[in-house]
Amino acid sequence: NRTVSGHREGDLIIGGTHSQIATLVDRATRKVDLVQLKDRSATHLTAALTHYLSNRVIDDLKTLTWDRGMELADHHNLTRATGIDVFFADPHSPWQRGTNENTNGLIRQYLPKKTDLSTFSQADLDRIAGQLNNRPRKCLGYKTPLEVEQSSVALTI
Repeated sequence: NRTVSGHREGDLIIGGTHSQIATLVDRATRKVDLVQLKDRSATHLTAALTHYLSNRVIDDLKTLTWDRGMELADHHNLTRATGIDVFFADPHSPWQRGTNENTNGLIRQYLPKKTDLSTFSQADLDRIAGQLNNRPRKCLGYKTPLEVEQSSVALTI
């Protein structure tokens, strides 16, 4: 019901020249994280997500829901390394990760299809995520994801 933050939806955005980035979106706050990837292999994606999540202050991360792509076939190691429970959407059911699908559309305003995503550093992706996280959203009552995240943190103190 999107009342508790910490439940993320994830996916890959594929660019030109077989480049890709991982997207993680909080279902409640709509806060987005973008992760640079060198390739789509399960081993690399698991290592990249583990490294990214362990080097960020994401204390409330509880679950991650992904599509059925083979890129997260190594999800057991991600759960073991981070403690995050990983779930998979049913096949051909993008509405089960609707927040992520919508957010990927917003990301495409910054990274259009066929863009070579390998030319963007993690710092570049963090800047794009920062812009998205400071962008008011109608579904949040015209608050930004960061404002919603701050207010939810304040409520728990």
